[in-house]
Amino acid sequence: MREDGEKALRVFMVAGEESGDQLGGALMENLQGAAPGIAFRGVGGRRMEAAGLASLFPMEDLTAIGIAAVLGKLPTILRRLRETVAAVLADPPDVLVLVDAPDFTHRVAARVRAANPDIPIVKYVSPTVWIWRPGRAAAMRPHVDALLALLPFEPEVHRRLGGPATFYVGHPLLERLDELRPSEAEAERRREQPPLVLVLPGSRRREIVRLGADFGAALARVGQTRPMDLVLPTLPRLEPLVRQTIASWPLKPRIVATEAEKYAAFRSARAALAASGTVTLELALAGIPHVAAYRVGWLEAQIARRILQGTTVILANLVAGENVVPEYLQEYLTVPVLADALDKVIGDTPERAWQDATFARFDGIFGITGPSPSARAAEVVLRLARGGRTGALPPPA
Repeated sequence: MREDGEKALRVFMVAGEESGDQLGGALMENLQGAAPGIAFRGVGGRRMEAAGLASLFPMEDLTAIGIAAVLGKLPTILRRLRETVAAVLADPPDVLVLVDAPDFTHRVAARVRAANPDIPIVKYVSPTVWIWRPGRAAAMRPHVDALLALLPFEPEVHRRLGGPATFYVGHPLLERLDELRPSEAEAERRREQPPLVLVLPGSRRREIVRLGADFGAALARVGQTRPMDLVLPTLPRLEPLVRQTIASWPLKPRIVATEAEKYAAFRSARAALAASGTVTLELALAGIPHVAAYRVGWLEAQIARRILQGTTVILANLVAGENVVPEYLQEYLTVPVLADALDKVIGDTPERAWQDATFARFDGIFGITGPSPSARAAEVVLRLARGGRTGALPPPA
């Protein structure tokens, strides 16, 4: 009970991945600011623990990438699923917030809803129903009261697919725009010669291994006619692999492994060659024209061809509603086409101008004015926590 006599709210939170832990931690901090005395239980990582969560078990127990890894950890994951649901039901919270990790959190939601229909359930981050398995949207509706979307087109997607009430709150990258965007001096560096070009071969070992040779050869091909200052941001744990990978490259980039160095490079870069992923949205928000590429194993590619929908997997293209960022996947990823596309976005070309003009519209599309994404998310969570499943929510976006 708070000093003013109002009941202190209790929130149960579950995150199963590093990105979810970051989102969950920021949400917790905003909830604490808006509702003093709020108490948290659940599962999370270092960021959520720093915000006051005592995790029921290590979040890493839920993290597995790839079919073999999932099968190996399946007994542990199933045990943790039972423990999580039991903890929620043993002391029902005012609201249950499930952050990303859809394969785990959707099962938590379904089991909790079946056992105690009165607990409001919020899902933070939409599964990628706009690329594959669209049936997940309607499947979420019976056990999710509010879905918090990171991307502006997602509410319409869920409305069309029969998903739960969906509220666009904004992508966490919007809270880092000051780090991504250049000062006047850095903007001038983007126009200087030789151009600073970012090399971003991925944040997973498999990505670096599969893309490394082609990236190195494409950069060498461009470098035959265009001097470049190459910078490759990576994570400290991946730096040895990156150094091994670039050892055979004719043009060797400067490697930076801290977040501060990464964002300093972003603010001065003229163009980038990147693995497809969230980094393409970072580049777009930073106003950096770029080329994207990706390659997976043969079996994964055969499965993907049968289940993926749409004409692009690039987040910037999906947000823009047009395929402004060239992407080369699988057999279409060849050194000549990669080099030609990169050369065009470095130079003063129509291709570069198209990306520049498109990215300039992103502030309006994302709606960057007003509260931060995590503050918007906290508002929806608090409405459900205080009003229950029948509480008044703002109209979905």
